[in-house]
Amino acid sequence: MPLIDKPLKELYEYQGRNPRPADFDQYWEDALSELAATDPRPELLPTRAISPKNAEAFDLWFTGVGGARIYAKYLRPIKAKACPAILNFHGYSGNSGGWFEKLSWTSEGFCIAALDCRGQGGRSEDVGSVKGATLRGHIIRGLADPDPHKLLFRSNFLDTVQLARVVMSFPEVDAERVGATGGSQGGGLTLACAALEPRIRRAAPVFPFLCDYQRVWEMDQAKDAYDELRAYFRSFDPMHSDEEAIFTKLGYIDCQNLAPRTKGEILMFTGLMDTVCPPSTQFAAYNKIPSKKEVVIYPDFGHESLPESGEKIFEFMQKL
Repeated sequence: MPLIDKPLKELYEYQGRNPRPADFDQYWEDALSELAATDPRPELLPTRAISPKNAEAFDLWFTGVGGARIYAKYLRPIKAKACPAILNFHGYSGNSGGWFEKLSWTSEGFCIAALDCRGQGGRSEDVGSVKGATLRGHIIRGLADPDPHKLLFRSNFLDTVQLARVVMSFPEVDAERVGATGGSQGGGLTLACAALEPRIRRAAPVFPFLCDYQRVWEMDQAKDAYDELRAYFRSFDPMHSDEEAIFTKLGYIDCQNLAPRTKGEILMFTGLMDTVCPPSTQFAAYNKIPSKKEVVIYPDFGHESLPESGEKIFEFMQKL
């Protein structure tokens, strides 16, 4: 079989390349304390976009860190009571997607909330202001700011937690039966959410993004979704004088470093021919997850639709 990364045996042993900041744990404890002090002020507004017969559909707004109003689509079965819930996270630069596709979950008795990441292709508010470069992407937003708390993905990770807590607070939701899923950036956000909100029972990340940035760089795969890393060095550090410090700072928002906090069960999906989010970067996070876990391997597939993955995720979440 052709290889674009390490052999599978080595992938299961790989522990990541990107540096972990010395104060990483305190960084995220401070972040969670800030979130705890942020009143979410949730607001559910019946949507005019769709009128299903067996579900109710809402525009959900809540407040994230920094005072941003964050948007999500929320659907629940008619007369919902003590239901399991699914949190859904979208790919990089995208949005929460259409309403109709989510009715498969409500038809099976699930509530579902799909987040719009702040500053991307949806309706959420981006209130961040940082010093330095914001060129071409959100990974580098805040990278040049002296305060690492200004990294935009810190806010995005916390938004997933705030969404989880808002949904868990709804009377129709059983807070002990909540899962999360998404692909690419959505896979990374799924890992972050499961790590930062320990009540997430099941998480199904599909080829997760936002893992092991330095490995991406050293594989010469800083293109496509990771192109902004190359753009940043070319524009702001052409001699790579600050390379170590840059990758260390990115370590604050590296899902492999959050992975040891995970409590829920994980079902991950990886294509071994993935050149967008290389398999080793995904395994850097997977191998650090201490809870029950499984990875479904697609030897001949890359960053694309993975056959039967939807059915496998559904079966996995049914056990909630």
